[in-house]
Amino acid sequence: MTEPYAAHFEAAVESPVDTRWTVRHLRLEGLALLVGASATYAWLPTWSSAAWGWAVFAAAFLLPDLAMLGYLKSARVGALTYNLAHTEWLPAALLGLGLWSQQAPLVSAATIWLAHIGFDRALGYGLKYPDAFGHTHLGRLGRPPAASR
Repeated sequence: MTEPYAAHFEAAVESPVDTRWTVRHLRLEGLALLVGASATYAWLPTWSSAAWGWAVFAAAFLLPDLAMLGYLKSARVGALTYNLAHTEWLPAALLGLGLWSQQAPLVSAATIWLAHIGFDRALGYGLKYPDAFGHTHLGRLGRPPAASR
């Protein structure tokens, strides 16, 4: 772990400020994104004859998690690939392009992608820090180390 990052992360973790409400709020935002994107996907058949159906939604829902394969190279590469696949601006841009060009497949892909991101956020899987998969912007994943329990 690099020193500037370590100091920033440890300061955030050991902050006297209670961050539980903020994390709950961010997770609720993720739930809202999941529900909104799923509802948009459900609405698409009325908008276009190119509806994919729920089987495609289910099959494509976990595709962004393939970005975790970057962790096979290193934690830094894994964090980069995971974060690119789990940040809202890419599917939001795809959604905008799909709406502007009236291309239902782009809108469908974007809503599935956004639903996945919302699902991950609702479960507490946030954007990753470059030192380890378990360090996220929503806190640490998993159990605390034995020394801190």
